[in-house]
Amino acid sequence: MLQSALSQEADSLRVAIAAATPGNPVAAGYKTYSQTDEDGILEDIFGRIGEGRRTFAEMGCGNGLENNTHLLLLKGWRGVWIDGDPKRIEFIAGHFPLTTSRLSVLEAFVTRENVSDLVTRGLSRLGAEIGGLDLVSLDLDGNDLEILSALLQASEPRVLCLEYNAKFRLPVEVAVSYDAGHTWAEDDYHGASLASILRRIADRYTLVGCNVSGVNAFFVRNDLAGAFAAHPAEALYQPPRHHLALITSGHAASLKFLAASLLGDESAVPAVSIADDLSDAG
Repeated sequence: MLQSALSQEADSLRVAIAAATPGNPVAAGYKTYSQTDEDGILEDIFGRIGEGRRTFAEMGCGNGLENNTHLLLLKGWRGVWIDGDPKRIEFIAGHFPLTTSRLSVLEAFVTRENVSDLVTRGLSRLGAEIGGLDLVSLDLDGNDLEILSALLQASEPRVLCLEYNAKFRLPVEVAVSYDAGHTWAEDDYHGASLASILRRIADRYTLVGCNVSGVNAFFVRNDLAGAFAAHPAEALYQPPRHHLALITSGHAASLKFLAASLLGDESAVPAVSIADDLSDAG
């Protein structure tokens, strides 16, 4: 009954979003391995602008069971997963090597000082470069805005999927004061409001939608914005509906299909140990 009610709520929201903001990619949202509906939103965005080199970096990847790029990997993309929790990295390492031909997994606490080096190092293992990123997904529950700003000095990804603090509606600007050692206390002091993100990146990126749970905002580089209808940020903003993260997608998620996909590549390379990743992170 709960799943039915949650799904109906999400479907109704997508209908309302499509009516209020025609052409909004959020109307195409669905979940396979993402938290709520990010898988479908990203599919719609890249369906409009093209997939490019199909390269990503996801910071705050978790244990891989629920993130924004698991499905992309199954579609043949390549990229970097970064997470600072050793237990999550150990879980991933129990299913496939931390470096294959299409996925590089790093255990590291991301800061504005090391983010560019981490992404560069991870991509280099795949024969890719930081300047060729198609997607950056950032969910670190803290210094996200400062880390993003540092990364954008080294790269101009075509699409950004950014967690925002939806408690604060536009035009309120709040952001966590930078502290390299910040950890989330599971309260409202996390990340940055949508208005703060817009102020920082609007000269380079265009907001095209916020997902129905009010967790992630999607931006495309300004030179690609013509593929999307123009709507004011106030119309695209979605309030926090964190209960929608309880929506499931079929049976319990696993890494088994992903392991089969990655290990089936003939060019798979030897595993990189967790200890090596820790030394890489500095």
